[in-house]
Order: sequence, then structure tokens, then C-alpha cells
Amino acid sequence: MQMRGKWFKSKKMILPLAMAAVALVSGCTSGSAGLTVTKTVTTTAQVTTPVMTMTDFTSVIAAVRPSVVAITTEVPGYSIFGAYTQEQAGSGWIIDANGLVVTNNHVVEGASSVTVTLEDGRAFAAQAVYSDAYSDLAVIKINAQNLPAAKLGDSSSLRVGDWVVAIGNSLGLGISATKGIVSATGVSVTESTGNTLYNLIQTDAAINPGNSGGPLVNLAGEVIGINSVKISDVGVEGMGYAISIEEAYPILQQLVSNGHISRPDMGANFYTVNQAIASLYGLAVSQGALITQVTSNGPADTAGLRAGDVITAVDGTVVMTADGLQLLLQSYKVGQQVQVTYYRGSSKQTISVTLAEAY
Repeated sequence: MQMRGKWFKSKKMILPLAMAAVALVSGCTSGSAGLTVTKTVTTTAQVTTPVMTMTDFTSVIAAVRPSVVAITTEVPGYSIFGAYTQEQAGSGWIIDANGLVVTNNHVVEGASSVTVTLEDGRAFAAQAVYSDAYSDLAVIKINAQNLPAAKLGDSSSLRVGDWVVAIGNSLGLGISATKGIVSATGVSVTESTGNTLYNLIQTDAAINPGNSGGPLVNLAGEVIGINSVKISDVGVEGMGYAISIEEAYPILQQLVSNGHISRPDMGANFYTVNQAIASLYGLAVSQGALITQVTSNGPADTAGLRAGDVITAVDGTVVMTADGLQLLLQSYKVGQQVQVTYYRGSSKQTISVTLAEAY
């Protein structure tokens, strides 16, 4: 935050400065007159001000760079002229020495082939790719051992203003780095596909095409995020986003263990209720998650929920937005039964819903 104000001088400041002067007295005698000579030495108090030290980004980058990889994919496409193959570039980082690489789902989505190139120049074809579109995360398995795995940090302790470094295969031109600060934490961003990413780290470190999937690291050289999204618009600068490692790690563990994510779902689409929506549709409440569509034979449909109902709580936890409801549901397991409080018209009701696996 930039502080603005007026600098001014005041006569009232003279007294403290005068009091800060120190008189050092040394006595001696001269001749028989016993004349005393007084020597006065005046010094002024030293005022120290905080000094910003230069941050050594070179050692941070040197420590992390061997763990960062370039990813090249071939994605088949079709046009009026026939089939073609498009080559795309992205980034990733080694999470396990035995050949496990983390990247974004959108880096590998739809690819017919995936190639991982290490910092030392060695290239490996992907043996397997495990991905999750909902979280935009993916894990690539390559046939390599004794790789330099990156260290993981604690994204929950990040503060706005902390230095961070984004490293990746920017523009497909090779591994490079950019620096910036944490601009915000706990951010939600809805992608052009309509999917919402949660608990993101916003940074002004440049995240360019090709950086996707690369690590965002702190000054200890620890991965605290996975670079994912950049907001590009006229007049918009310095708005890049990374998936926090706190959000990503449990998902990455599931991908490695199971090859997919088992995610609970209610079988319905939701829209956030606010005062304007409540007035427009004549709803009894001004906050909650409005059901806009119910999947036939899904959990909500089976329980008796229908479009137009407004969910206000799950197991007693208040639901204020559609995003809040989706996040709350992720804290449950597939097959678990929850008590849903909702409004149908002006009638408040509670019903049991058994969560199913999302597809």
C-alpha cells in the first residue's frame, strides 16, 4: 500500500534533537591559578533506518531449475482440409525421483503423444498420463530414475508481498524464470470452459504461454504453486495465477495412487443467489445455491430436489454461494449421505442426499 502524506518541519523538533546531544567533559589545571578548562564535544544521535537487502534470485533458480522440465505434445486436429497435428509446449516439474512429473491438465489434454525434456537435454516419451480436468492437474510417468525432485513448500503460510519465482518453458523457447510477489491468496477463477479453479495464488510474476504446469517457488527454492492461468485482456497487467500446493497435493496423491480422482457429486448445476437474483426470481432467501438443472436419476433427482430449489446448508454448514457449495461437497466422500437444507418457494425443508461419483 502506498502511503501518501506531507513531509514538514516543526520547531518542536528542535528540543528532542538538542537533548540528543551528548556533552563529554574532561577537567585539567593550568598553572597556579587553578584555571579549569572545560572541553565540550557535541555528537548527534544516530538514527538507523531499515535497509532492503538485495534478494539472491540466482541461487533460488539454480536450486530449482534441474527439477523443471519442458513438455511437448502433439494434438490431432481436423479442418476442412483434413486431419493435421498441432505441436504445443508446456512446462512441468519433477515431484518424484522415479519419473513422476507434475503439470496442468490443459497441457496434456487431447494429446496423442507427450514428450518430457529434462534440464540436461534428455527426452522421454510419456509412459502414462493421469489427469483431472476439474482441478487442471496432471501427472506424467516417464521411464527414468534418480531424477532431481523438487522440494515442496507450505503455501498456507504465504503472505501478500512475499517474493516468488515462476519457472518454465516460456513460449516454448526453453526454461526461463520471472520474479514477482504474491498479490493475493485464496482466489477463485472461472476459466473460459466454465470450470472454476479454487484456492489460487495470484502473482505479478509473468506467466506466459508455455509456463503452464511449471513451478511457482518461494525464496527457499520450494514449490508452493503450479502455474496455471493468466488473465489476458486490454488494460490488464500482472494477473497470473498458480494452483496452491496445499490444494494440489492431495489431488496429485490420488492421481498417482488411483490414476483418477474420485470426486463426490450431487448431480445438479448451481447458481449463486444474491439480492438481485432473489428479487428477479422471487426467492425467499438472498443467499445460497440455486439449483438450475438436475441430472436425471442423479443423487439430487433421486432425493427429490428439483430446479428452482435453493440450498442454504449442508449438514448444518451454511451455504452462501454456488462455489461455496461445490467446495463443501469436496470435503465428503463418494457414497456418503448428507443432510441438505433448502427452500422451495417460502417453505424451508431438509432432505437426505447420497453423494455419487462425479463424471
